[in-house]
Amino acid sequence: MRVYLLLMLVAAAVTYLTTPLARWMALRSGAITAVRERDVHATPTPRMGGVAMFLGMAVALVLAAQMPFLEGVFETSNTVWAILGGAALVGLLGAADDIWDLDWYTKLFGQVLAAGFMAWQGGVQLYSVPIAGQTIGSSGMSLAVTVLVVVVAINAVNFVDGLDGLAAGLIAIGGAGFFAYTYLLSIDASPLDYSDEASLVVAVLVGACLGFLPHNFHPARIFMGDSGSMIIGLTIAAAGIVVTGRIEPLEVSARQQLPAFLPTLLPVAVLMLPLLDMGLAVIRRVGRGKSPFHPDRSHLHHRMLQLGHSHRRAVVIMYLWTALFAFGAASLMVWTTTTVLVATGVGAILILALTLGPLGGKARRPTPSRGARP
Repeated sequence: MRVYLLLMLVAAAVTYLTTPLARWMALRSGAITAVRERDVHATPTPRMGGVAMFLGMAVALVLAAQMPFLEGVFETSNTVWAILGGAALVGLLGAADDIWDLDWYTKLFGQVLAAGFMAWQGGVQLYSVPIAGQTIGSSGMSLAVTVLVVVVAINAVNFVDGLDGLAAGLIAIGGAGFFAYTYLLSIDASPLDYSDEASLVVAVLVGACLGFLPHNFHPARIFMGDSGSMIIGLTIAAAGIVVTGRIEPLEVSARQQLPAFLPTLLPVAVLMLPLLDMGLAVIRRVGRGKSPFHPDRSHLHHRMLQLGHSHRRAVVIMYLWTALFAFGAASLMVWTTTTVLVATGVGAILILALTLGPLGGKARRPTPSRGARP
């Protein structure tokens, strides 16, 4: 645990210290988010914070490769380097978009390329679903499903990145729950050597998000931009795919099915709000006869502000929902299903009361504030 916490701290420190450099680069290159009708922020703000987040992750992983505790992770496969390579590709793509505002199909092509590289070079692929012995029939289908999952995760995080500190905080909190699960799973599977690729990747991802938050929390001095949202979306999806690959579906008994499904469930729980926001946005826009990528002011964070929440309160409430989903799913590893369901139900009622609290009075129209783009 101490090794992972050290690497998390390194990733956070490097990200925190290099974010001013990323801000300077954004100002010099014109990577600035102007104020548009659909935006929440009131002043033009530099983006491209993903550059600092990538540097934090990269430095931490290079240091990890020198540690005896983790030498098995790097000797047995190149999965970690493939994930870092995929993150580098989408980071470059996102940085280009932050500067030049690329069209959606160029970004989609780049996302598919990065996901394919990661799957092809590092074996980061979905081969099976750990329930009832379900396997993916062919290598081609496995590659296609993997790319689809990664691309969906990347865009889900991008969709929810609309308030200061929202995306970074959601992934930091959800990633912490995911890390707790992968760490406990590693100890259970191999008490003598519980070094693990997924735990390592998630630890440095959480560290990068935490290091970026002080610069990004309301009022933000810099946005992560597409360079950041793409990196964290790809990385959390890759970690989930790596963990899923450890479960042998044919060895899962009926009693073990729900815990065994956790590798698939947890990434969904971590990304619950981004996935919900993206799904509702696609349905809403297609229903209006518009492109799924057509921007609007009806995201979940917009609705929170319309309910009457302040910028910071809206972000904190969405943090609480993510913590409930992620840690609720992870707790299935140590508690009974009944206990988890009861605790999650009680938590959901309390958070729902906070969410709908302004309805007890008069909901107010949000005033412009310095926030992130939707």
